[in-house]
Amino acid sequence: MVSRTSPLHLLTLAAVGAGMGWLIEVLLTASGRPILIPSIALAVSLFLIAVIVVVLAVPIYRYSRGLRRQRVNPFFALRVVVLAKASSFSGSLLGGAALAIAFYLLSRTVSPGSGVVATSFVVSAAAIVLLVAGLVAEYLCTIPPDDEDSSSRTPTDPQGAA
Repeated sequence: MVSRTSPLHLLTLAAVGAGMGWLIEVLLTASGRPILIPSIALAVSLFLIAVIVVVLAVPIYRYSRGLRRQRVNPFFALRVVVLAKASSFSGSLLGGAALAIAFYLLSRTVSPGSGVVATSFVVSAAAIVLLVAGLVAEYLCTIPPDDEDSSSRTPTDPQGAA
């Protein structure tokens, strides 16, 4: 059984991403190299991945709620859950890094341009969309609780045995 994604883990990854993003920008600036500037293609890619993750989770949701008769391959369901968790983790990490890059660019006395800062904010927004899509897909892959009362089962009932 896969546990739900913890908000503490997501916040920790966002902080690590922000720290690494800021540190990389500082080190690149100090060494005289060009800084990293996220492109709009990254934002589009993150958004498309978010859509794909949610679309992959919909058949699992439909089957688990009885809206679909065709059985879902359990290995497919497991892969979608793992993809959902990875998407939320990577969205958190990339979102923190993109926000750190945007704030680093805003903290400079000579800014590279408003388009570059806006692009960094767009990438961070796309990363947050990926994070949310991962959490939604993870929710869609959960099995609803049983409607039956577990106390009414007898110890000899095979469904009552854990």
